[in-house]
Amino acid sequence: MSEKKIKATTEVFLRSYPKVIFLWPLMVVSFVLWLLQLIYPTPVAWMGNLWLIVLFVNLFIMAFDFSSAKFFVLIMVVVVVLLLVFFLWIPNLPATPTPLVDFNVGLTAEFYLIITLVLVFILGLVFIGSRFDYWKIERNEIYHKSGIFSSAERIPTKSLRIKKEIPDVFEFFVLRAGSVTLMPGGGDVIPLKTVLNINKKSNQIDYLLSHVSVEPDEVD
Repeated sequence: MSEKKIKATTEVFLRSYPKVIFLWPLMVVSFVLWLLQLIYPTPVAWMGNLWLIVLFVNLFIMAFDFSSAKFFVLIMVVVVVLLLVFFLWIPNLPATPTPLVDFNVGLTAEFYLIITLVLVFILGLVFIGSRFDYWKIERNEIYHKSGIFSSAERIPTKSLRIKKEIPDVFEFFVLRAGSVTLMPGGGDVIPLKTVLNINKKSNQIDYLLSHVSVEPDEVD
């Protein structure tokens, strides 16, 4: 982020999302496959197999946290498996299709449409809910809003410390997500586990905290 954009920041909104937010790739793929499957009268094998792969990857990302070290180990394992498949299994495939090669789960256009609508509904509720549950950091205070009619909580930013972490490499790749821990002086620790655009938010908070005592309107 450029220095100019950081200087224009007077408040930073932090929203912690549930893990279901990482199902957005499955929603997009389901929508695209629905449009493609409408062209064909019967279920297409590669479309169903692609949908299952995306489902597996999405659930895998949500189920486990992969640090940088675990991520590189996983990449090495995947490369080794692909090499073994390429050199040992593919050359020995029979000329005629086998049930394994010609596997078709029979996913119809209606199935893709239903999955798309379900995910749009769930992710839409998550997005709407995040508009009413957030933390706003300003130069002098932290403002917490929770719910439509609930009372707001205000915490001074004096002696505030923040800790930024990227516990899962995959989540960072998918939505630039990470965790932020707010540690106000004399207050409770505030953990926010899934914050989107983590690096941008961290830079903005750093700017606010480093300029609390030098803003022109604070000079007597």
